[in-house]
Amino acid sequence: MKWKYILKRLLMAVPTFLGITVLAYFILNLAPGSPLDALLADPGITPAELERKRVALGLDQPVFIQYFSWLKLLLQGDLGFSYSTQRPVAAMIGERLPATACLAGASIILSLIVSIPLGIYAASKPNSRRDYISGGISLLMMATPNFFVGLVFIYLFAIVMKVLPSGGMYSSAGVKSGADLAMHMIMPCLVLSFQQIGGWVRHMRSSMLEVMQEDYIRTARSKGLKKWAVIYRHGLKNALIPVITVVGMSIPSLVGGAVVTEQVFGWPGVGSLMVTAINARDYPVIMGITVMIAAAVLAANILTDVAYGLLDPRISYN
Repeated sequence: MKWKYILKRLLMAVPTFLGITVLAYFILNLAPGSPLDALLADPGITPAELERKRVALGLDQPVFIQYFSWLKLLLQGDLGFSYSTQRPVAAMIGERLPATACLAGASIILSLIVSIPLGIYAASKPNSRRDYISGGISLLMMATPNFFVGLVFIYLFAIVMKVLPSGGMYSSAGVKSGADLAMHMIMPCLVLSFQQIGGWVRHMRSSMLEVMQEDYIRTARSKGLKKWAVIYRHGLKNALIPVITVVGMSIPSLVGGAVVTEQVFGWPGVGSLMVTAINARDYPVIMGITVMIAAAVLAANILTDVAYGLLDPRISYN
């Protein structure tokens, strides 16, 4: 039944995916500017050469014709070529994707490691000093922009204390080692996790408080089990279900945060590639990254639903 459910969700994801590409493509073409703007800066460019370039890129066609031409290539597994570099978009994204995946994966793991225990700790004694302090810190973390946290971290750890590199993925010495990567990843990972930790702590707290009111929790307490044994043996597994939903839906905001974080720290990932493509009006690259993000979000939603059944066998896939 689980595989039938996954197949059904995959089929339902197809029109959603197409809808995302339609909106992204048409909104992109409504933005001011053109991929030919860079050529207009060349004083030697002639109107004939500019028109030839426009026809070669297919920009002389109506927007819906351009979209279907792009979609036809996509269905063939081809993301097209960059207007700026004339390189395959898939190759450009493939070069940057490992850096972003490494940073995003480490950020998610760090956020879970920190937020779940803090949320449980706050919920273990509601309306207490620890609960109020946890709530205040969480709100502060959620309200602080990534770029501001990044600049503060660079000033403190790279300029004042000089214990961490200020940016990049590896040092300029040219030696690419795991230890060097870890040192460069500490600050971007902390910055990308900052807002997530604040939000996930509050979700974990509220979820745990709701679970602790259930009958089976009261039954476990009546049997003489200690408070923390009740929380970890009986409450934690069910309290994680809503948190998994939040984690799955955090992928778009995670990518959005990665765009800012990668720019602040000079991290050579997909986020910085997206900024470069937007500035150059490089439509194929922008759409290629949009396709990647949309596929990741849809896959995360399906995996989240499957994880529900693993955490709670009472959940049916019918």
